[in-house]
This record gives sequence, structure tokens and C-alpha cells, in this order.
Amino acid sequence: MTFGESGLAALFTAAVFLCILGAARAEDAPFAFHAALGGAASLVAVFAIFNRYFERSALPPQEINGLPNYNLGPIKFASFMAMFWGIAGFTVGLLIALQLAWPALNFDLPWTSFGRLRPLHTSAVIFAFGGNVLLATSFYVVQKTGRVRLAGDLAPWFVVLGYNFFILIAGTGYLLGVTQSKEYAEPEWYADLWLTIVWVTYLLVFVATLMKRKEPHIFVANWFYLAFIVTIAVLHLGNNPALPVSFFGSKSYVAWGGVQDAMFQWWYGHNAVGFFLTAGFLAIMYYFIPKRAERPIYSYRLSIVHFWAIIFLYIWAGPHHLHYTALPDWAQTLGMTFSIMLWMPSWGGMINGLMTLSGAWDKLRTDPVLRMLVVSVAFYGMSTFEGPLMSIKVVNSLSHYTDWTIGHVHSGALGWVGFVSFGALYCLVPWIWQRKQLYSLRLVSWHFWVATLGIVLYISAMWVSGILQGLMWRAYTSLGFLEYSFIESVEAMHPFYIIRAIGGGLFLIGALIMAYNLWMTVRVGEAESEVHLPAGPSLQAAE
Repeated sequence: MTFGESGLAALFTAAVFLCILGAARAEDAPFAFHAALGGAASLVAVFAIFNRYFERSALPPQEINGLPNYNLGPIKFASFMAMFWGIAGFTVGLLIALQLAWPALNFDLPWTSFGRLRPLHTSAVIFAFGGNVLLATSFYVVQKTGRVRLAGDLAPWFVVLGYNFFILIAGTGYLLGVTQSKEYAEPEWYADLWLTIVWVTYLLVFVATLMKRKEPHIFVANWFYLAFIVTIAVLHLGNNPALPVSFFGSKSYVAWGGVQDAMFQWWYGHNAVGFFLTAGFLAIMYYFIPKRAERPIYSYRLSIVHFWAIIFLYIWAGPHHLHYTALPDWAQTLGMTFSIMLWMPSWGGMINGLMTLSGAWDKLRTDPVLRMLVVSVAFYGMSTFEGPLMSIKVVNSLSHYTDWTIGHVHSGALGWVGFVSFGALYCLVPWIWQRKQLYSLRLVSWHFWVATLGIVLYISAMWVSGILQGLMWRAYTSLGFLEYSFIESVEAMHPFYIIRAIGGGLFLIGALIMAYNLWMTVRVGEAESEVHLPAGPSLQAAE
């Protein structure tokens, strides 16, 4: 038994007893449930480690016939979980969209109320779906560009399994009412501690793989992945220090208070967008678009400038979420200024991604996967124009607290993150399951158009309803009274909320089409009627 196997077996054995103790002495039902869940998972992990040891004849070799023996198992698992959590998150999102149009769909139950389902939706689509896409693609890209097997034997499996266990604890906690009530940071103290352990392991695996690479150059996508991993770790540690009321209870109190808590929260919240939903997915753009288009990156030099500019500027933009609050005015202005400056590197990256298709634009007609990847970059450009625009104080005075913000978030989340993730998975699944081609490119095309229509309906409805809200809220009569009551503005939103739900439903249908296509790709391989696409694209710079 290796040192890693024996060490993990010992740790999980200790975890079994700690979880049994926690469940027995729990001061509230959710903590008891999570302790029991942790104990069961730890017990399964111990048996899996021993079963692996007794069944294997030897450790997997680093190379076979002089070629890297890539570790694809964790990538396959993360890819599967990405689709599972994606469909789950989109479904919950559709339900809460319908609840906003027809509140009776809350069913007067605590577990199905909007307040509990909304963080379940955001965490499922951002951290569960998006997080698993990032795990799968980062583990794949760092191996392929370094021409080396992932570092560690069990460590990559610990990362993907441990991360998904965190998602399970967080999601069930929301349904049971366990939350810190911090945007994008709702999980309580014990879930945060577990995520810290998993994330540090993720960083160590990624860095160790880079250190033993056979390729002297570190490809630019790996720089974006590394920035995403390191910065999310710093944000998580800075925003989540908390003191538990009891070590046998789920409730804790965050260390920060008042305006300091708000500042920490939106330093974290905006940079979760900047580094989780932007830097990590830009890494996907810089690897998968050149691979699919079979063209080198338009300007490798620009990609490096893009990286350093994004890293420096994004970290300062968080205060624009706190305009017209108790935050000092100079801090609000600082956040606005850096947000406007972000236009330049963001659009530089967008131009670099789009111009990578120079000499290959004709492929957009025949390859719907490439079309999806390229349209995602267009949505990235649109979102990174709209965000700085909304950070300007005059514009923000109209847009803040309205549905315009919801439209902005979803143009980036569905159009940029969703489409680039779908495109990456469409590329990745045939590669890691060694299939010649996707089951059906026609289904990919259907997915693209159905989802695009859904996005357009969604964001258009939210733009119109948001601007309408802002105008109604600050409309005054000639006598200086508010012209509209709040409930009148709510009534005016109803048709737009129905359109939003229709758009979300179409996006979910597209994801279901994709799940079927990927499942059939793995099960039966390429359909005979499909067109073969050439393989073996180049990744070197054009300059």
C-alpha cells in the first residue's frame, strides 16, 4: 500500500468516528444529517481504498511506450457530474422563475420556498456545474499541454469526489435552512473547512503536474487556471472566517461585521465572478477554440497581456456592487474606475478569441460546436461591456436592485459560461472516451439554436423589466409624491417574468438534448451519417 493510500485510509477512518460523534451529539437536525452523511461517505472511501489496493496488480505507469499515460478517470467523473448538476441547477432555476410569476408554486413548504431554492440554483449552476467543468478541463489541459500524467495517485480522485461531496453538503443544507446568508458563500463553517482541504489539494495537484511537465513552455491556459485556483483560495479564506456557536451545531457567526462585512463580501462576490466565472473559463477559451478551429491563437503575446491586465484590474472592482450605501464614497469611486478600466483587457481577450478563427470562419457553417464556442466569446464581450457600464454611478442609480442586474448576470452566465462549457464538454467527451466523433452534430445544432433563443428571451425580458422597474421607482408626481406604489411595479413585471421562465425552459431543453447526445456518444460512438472532423490541431502562437 502506498503512502497516499495508507494516509487517506487512516484519515477517512478517523473521519468516520468523528462524524459518528458529531451525529450523536448534534444540537440541530441538519448538522446530525450532514455528520451522518460525512460518516457514510468516509466509510465508503475507506472500503474503496482497500478494495483498490487488493484488486490492483501494480500502480498505473507514468508512460506507456514512451507516451504519457494520461489519468482520465477523474476527468470522466467531473464531466459526468457537470452535466448532472447542470440539469439539476437549470431545473431549479426554471422552478424559481415560475415562482416569481406564480407565487403559489412555493407550495407553502419551507423546502420549496424561493428563499431556499434560489441559493440552491446559484450554487448548482456556478459551483456544481461550472466547478466540475473547470475541474475536468483543467486536469485535461494541464496533462495535454505538459505531456505528462497528473501528479498524485489518489489525489486527483480526492479532489473531484471531495468537491462534489461539498456540493452535496451545501445543497442539502440550503434545503434544510442552513446558510450564512452571504451571496455565493452560503455554506456554513464545516462545509467551508472541507472545501478548504479539497481546494488546497487541487492547487497542489495542479502545481505538481506543472512542475514535472515534459514541455518547457507553460501554455497560457494553465496561467489562467492557476490564477483561478489561487485567487479563489484567497477569496474563500478572506470572506469566510467564522466562529461556530457550537462545534456540534450548524450555526456560526462571520468574523466581520457592518460595512466591513459588506466590503469583504463583494470583494469576494465580484472576484468569484472575475476568477471563477471569467479567468477559469478564459483558460477553456484559449485551449478549446484553437483545438476545435485547428488554428493557432491569433496573438499569443496579446493573451499574456490579457492575463496580467485581468489579474491586476479585476481584484479592485468589487465596490461597484455597493454604490449609494454606507461604503465610503472614495471606495465606491475606486471600484467604478477599475471596472471601467476592465473594458480594455476584456475586449482584448474577446478579440483574441474571435480572431483565432482567421482563415477558418467557414467552419462556423459546418461545425455547431465551434459555433457555440465562438458565440460564447461574443457573449463574453457583451457582458464585459455591460458590466462596466452598469458600474458607472449615474447608470447604477437606475439599474441597482432591478431586474437589469439579473439580465446582465444571465447574459454572462448562460451565454458566456454556459456556452463555453457546453462547447468544451462537446469536445472533451469524445476525446476522453476515445470516440471518433459526437453521436450527432445535428443535435448539437438543435441545442445551439434552442438555447440561444432561450437566452435572448431571458435577457431581453430582464433588460426591459429592469429599466421599467428603475423608472417606476423614481417617478414622482407634480406634488413630489411617488407616482407608483411598489406593488404596482411588481404587477408590471408579471408578463416579463413569464417570458423569462419560457427562456429558461428553452435553455433547459437544450441541456437535455446535450445530455442525450453525450450519453449516446459514450454508449454507441459516432453515428454513421455524421460528418468526420479532422483531428490534431495546433496550439502554437501565430506570431
